[in-house]
Amino acid sequence: MAITIEYLWKDRKRYFGLPLNFTRYSLSEDRLFLSVGFLSIKDDEVLLYRIRDINTSRTLWQRLFGVGTITVISSDKSLPTLVLKNIKDPMMVKELLHKQVEEMKIKRRVRVGEIMGNEIDDADDEFEDMDNL
Repeated sequence: MAITIEYLWKDRKRYFGLPLNFTRYSLSEDRLFLSVGFLSIKDDEVLLYRIRDINTSRTLWQRLFGVGTITVISSDKSLPTLVLKNIKDPMMVKELLHKQVEEMKIKRRVRVGEIMGNEIDDADDEFEDMDNL
């Protein structure tokens, strides 16, 4: 039985504005995915509630070709920094990602300590019941 994931956004790393690469990015309701490769494929993901910061940058060349770079900083131990390079319409993607991150943090009841930057080692301590605040 195949499980299908509904994606809110998908794109590829672009060269000169064209998707001529085997680096794919996608966003679902709760995760951000990175898939790299053609013959040998490496897949990685970051849970949205773990994302701490989202930055965008656009060089002159990127602006000329309508692309940009989004850097995602997370508390994920295996992928603390995820760079989405040369994606189309980076400002729209950043806003979509920000909206989904905030929704997941509310849904998962992420502690204020994690948002403020404190490292949390115990998985059971990542969430705090919002009713006790």
